[in-house]
Amino acid sequence: MKNLLGINDLGKGDIEAILREAEYFAARSNEHSDLLHGRFVANLFFEASTRTRFSFEVAEKRLGAHVLNFSDSNSSTTKGETIYDTLRTLESMGVETAVIRTGQNGLFTELAKEPNLNMHLVNAGEGTIDHPTQCLLDLLTMKQHHGGIQGLQVAIIGDLRYSRVLGSHLTALPKLGAKLMIAGPDQLMRDQATLPEGVRVVSMEEAVATADVVMMLRVQLERHAGQLFSSKETYHQSYGLTMERAAMMKHDAIIMHPAPFNRGVEIDGRLVESKKSVIFPQVTNGVAVRMAVIAGIMTGGMNAWESSLKMASC
Repeated sequence: MKNLLGINDLGKGDIEAILREAEYFAARSNEHSDLLHGRFVANLFFEASTRTRFSFEVAEKRLGAHVLNFSDSNSSTTKGETIYDTLRTLESMGVETAVIRTGQNGLFTELAKEPNLNMHLVNAGEGTIDHPTQCLLDLLTMKQHHGGIQGLQVAIIGDLRYSRVLGSHLTALPKLGAKLMIAGPDQLMRDQATLPEGVRVVSMEEAVATADVVMMLRVQLERHAGQLFSSKETYHQSYGLTMERAAMMKHDAIIMHPAPFNRGVEIDGRLVESKKSVIFPQVTNGVAVRMAVIAGIMTGGMNAWESSLKMASC
């Protein structure tokens, strides 16, 4: 795998292989390696991010890479330089991998067509359509808590229209044999004609009561024009995971959220760190998944990691 451009490019076997490698790294959370010693990775984030940006940086540094963090506001893109030209410039300096977060739909499709661009590309979130590493860390978390993904009932609830996380899961979950339900306000719902076969639109109560995984999504106010709801409290009572709704969940069901989360809006603040919540373990798994992706595209993955550790111990 030279690049990770989108979850749609991965088959079931590819996803399962990344998850196996991520499990390997997750079990070695205190280990560091010189696997990427002397090699350069650049993180180019054209949108604000905390978890994704820093987990990529932690992953890259644990692999021993030199990490360059790109600042859009201080770069030549403010003078009209294209992202392609920026990447070719970095490539000419010896940067081998670019991790890119963008609000532009279709950017990775365009970059993949460039014959002179030879660096590795990793999608760290693209517009409203895809967030492959978030999807992979979610899948890893589900697998850890339920022993597998085949047959799981997964409910994704909230702002579905513009969610790139949902965009990835619409592809990945059916590939792995999970059953996906979605719920949310009509004005935030995706066009049902575009949903894959088998994805069901259900009520909040059915989603919460029958799911093995309840994943809440933030309302992306920055992508909407105008006020959607009269108040945060109104949204919370109508479509949030309240304490009353959480009490309806199956005894072994888990609460997930890709974050950032808004306490008291899509989720009651008391549920964020409750026994059912795996929100912060998701963040932990983000490092392991991103290590697996970076190591995989730059070296071949955990076999190279194991070899580097053996050499270091000699």
